[in-house]
Amino acid sequence: MKEKDSWKRKFLFIWIGQFISLISSSAVNFAIIIWLSIEHGSAEVLAYGAIAGMLPAGIIGPFAGVYIDRWDRKKTMMLADGFVALCTLVMSISFYMGYESLILIYAMLALRSVGSAFHMPAMQASVPMIAPESELLRIAGINQMIQSVSAIAGPALGALAISLMSIGNVLLLDIGGAVVAIISLLFVHIPNPETTEKAKASLAQAWYDLKLGMKAIADNKGLTWLFIYISIGTFCIMPIAVLFPLLTLQYFGGGKWEMSIVEVVWGIGMLVGGSMLGIFKPSTPKVVLINLMHVILGVSLSLSGLIPPNTFWIFVGLTAIAGITAAIYNASFTTVLQEEIRPELMGRVFSLYFSIAIIPTVIGLLGTGWAADFFGVNNIFIVLGIVIVLVGVLSFLNKSIMGLGRKG
Repeated sequence: MKEKDSWKRKFLFIWIGQFISLISSSAVNFAIIIWLSIEHGSAEVLAYGAIAGMLPAGIIGPFAGVYIDRWDRKKTMMLADGFVALCTLVMSISFYMGYESLILIYAMLALRSVGSAFHMPAMQASVPMIAPESELLRIAGINQMIQSVSAIAGPALGALAISLMSIGNVLLLDIGGAVVAIISLLFVHIPNPETTEKAKASLAQAWYDLKLGMKAIADNKGLTWLFIYISIGTFCIMPIAVLFPLLTLQYFGGGKWEMSIVEVVWGIGMLVGGSMLGIFKPSTPKVVLINLMHVILGVSLSLSGLIPPNTFWIFVGLTAIAGITAAIYNASFTTVLQEEIRPELMGRVFSLYFSIAIIPTVIGLLGTGWAADFFGVNNIFIVLGIVIVLVGVLSFLNKSIMGLGRKG
């Protein structure tokens, strides 16, 4: 009983810190989106901002995973949070000084991405070291709930903040959230997996260790195919996610509060999806959930581009459905990896996943920004939504994928 209560107390501290950090980051991220959208009104500007925020993590992510598996994961998360806060502080100071260069914004987003490349995999890799395997899906669902509440309150807070304060002041919220997250981790002991690997590694050794992570995926045929299909899906999903504000502004004729409503409703949908997993712990195989969510998500996104411009509230409803599917999809996929991969390889495998997902996404964003400006944002939603549906259908037909995630 003491052991059971112990892991729950650990997660309570982690969740409190992460909640404060996520809600502040969500507010700041949305405020930056509003600022870029209103100041520039270009899909390409938003696409380049998204690329800056993802590409560095995609490039260094696999090597970051190697060191995450060697280093103390708690300290890695704390240092990563601190580095991201420092980058945000630099950006805030630049706005205070009246220097609102897109180049500087892109540079700081890129450096924040470097910190995220270490923080997220370390966080995901720590979960199986704290909680019993039977609780992984439920914990993933609760994590989705926390992210969802942040996604609900964050945009509303961000829209309010950007209306009352300058963008430089709004950025300070993210720094405060990072400080709370770091302090919360001070009260938690996170065990590291037993390993015979040395704490320090040369680049050659890091490459060798990275290949061990690749081998862990390649040796599992179902996991290999799942990575392929999810990479294709992410190639389509992420550009659409970046273009949501412009669909609201340019196609549905909304403003900053309509943008906020869409983001809040997305968060409500994610809260519902995460709650379903956290409370009910469904017995449906995780891969079935992943594939089904691909299909539903693709349909809702395509319909968002098909409906007339005067049906904004139908778009809001479709966004809620998309949020539900995204929460269930993310939690289910995370759980499949946590169940299929050995703890000592978990950090590098999660890093590989983020890189495998991000690199094609960046390629997609390079073309999508231009295509959205040229062909119309709504048409991009229609086409990419159809591709996402096909990914889900084809995954159902793959026997190797369908054999995954059936533990617990």
